Amino acid sequence: MANRFYSAFDFETQVPRRAGEGEYRNAFQIDRDRIIHSSAFRRLQNKTQVFLSGEYDFYRTRLTHSIEVAQIGRSICGYLQQSELLGDDCFIDPDLVESTCLAHDLGHPPFGHTGERTLHEMMKPYGGFEGNAQTLRILTETIFSEGRDGMNPTRALLDSVLKYKTLQAETPTARNHYLYDEQERVLDFTMAGNDFPIELTPGKARNGFRSIECQIMDWADDTAYSINDVADGIRAGFINLQSLERWASNETLDAVGKAHVEYLCETIHKNRVEPRLNKLIGTCIRAGRLVPAANFLSPSTRRHAFALEVDPAIRAQTEVNKRIALDLVFLTPNLQQMDHKAGFILTRLFKVLQERYIENDGKGLHLLPPEVERQIAQAPDKRLRARLVCDWIANMTDNFAFRTYRRLFDAQFGSITDLV
Repeated sequence: MANRFYSAFDFETQVPRRAGEGEYRNAFQIDRDRIIHSSAFRRLQNKTQVFLSGEYDFYRTRLTHSIEVAQIGRSICGYLQQSELLGDDCFIDPDLVESTCLAHDLGHPPFGHTGERTLHEMMKPYGGFEGNAQTLRILTETIFSEGRDGMNPTRALLDSVLKYKTLQAETPTARNHYLYDEQERVLDFTMAGNDFPIELTPGKARNGFRSIECQIMDWADDTAYSINDVADGIRAGFINLQSLERWASNETLDAVGKAHVEYLCETIHKNRVEPRLNKLIGTCIRAGRLVPAANFLSPSTRRHAFALEVDPAIRAQTEVNKRIALDLVFLTPNLQQMDHKAGFILTRLFKVLQERYIENDGKGLHLLPPEVERQIAQAPDKRLRARLVCDWIANMTDNFAFRTYRRLFDAQFGSITDLV
């Protein structure tokens, strides 16, 4: 059955796709399958979500988080299908939303947000580093064969992934939430050449302009990490009855917040963490509803003719969960010490490669794989050389970053068997 929610505008790609013989999938299913079978997606299994990958076998990685977000995103699509604004032949495509959710963290470097902050500092002279911008770079330029080939995604997928639509040069002091300046061409294609209206100023206003699929992905992401970061924190022993009650006594909480903390305390006391927090995920899935929207792209696509309105009380609960996870898990000395080590490792790795490949375009020791070295040698300026070096570091898993650091700096480590 044809889905009237989408048109040729949404399926368009930067380079026209040729239909393969016997192809039975639609364009959004092809997008999803290309993501799932990529090395960039597989690497998420060894990238930090809360705890360093490998620290504990039980806790979430970027890969399991992305799978959970995809499940929540598809379920939100199913729930919204009940809206009177949609119909059997006009609905938000769950394959598109799943693709968006699976892709949303592809650009995250090793060591979670610490890695992102570190690479941004190192890349400041060369255009910065931003996880969402790196996701876009992977999808459009580097996902296949670790080379310069993107997956030629549909306009709808690009728009769904683009949480931020501000170029770095437009907000040069921003630490995150921007696109690389060289991605202006992709942004222009995604917007179909339309200029942003004057009221969508660079920064928060423009970044808030999102397709309905992007809004669903963002709420699914908020749902997954706000609840599951707390769940992992409880299982790891960072969050317990005493610490949670002490935290609540020092915080200013409204009635919703107090009731939610009481619910979490009861959950811990009864040892019902997994079933009760999983039940909260279902509550969050049912917390959204579609409302009509009008903007400069809504005449071109239904993806911008609707907004996701989330129950304020449920959104408030997720914000309380984020505060609990930040204060009782992320800001503890245990994790802060690991964050310090992670930042130190990435800084030293970058500086060595910066000296060899970015600031010096001559010959020297071969520290990078031959294909990466060839690409850097062909780059016309420092900015692109830096981006290629940054790509290589950002692609690393946590373990590969540790091993590379040890090969370069640890006199007692001499393994030459794991160079790939």
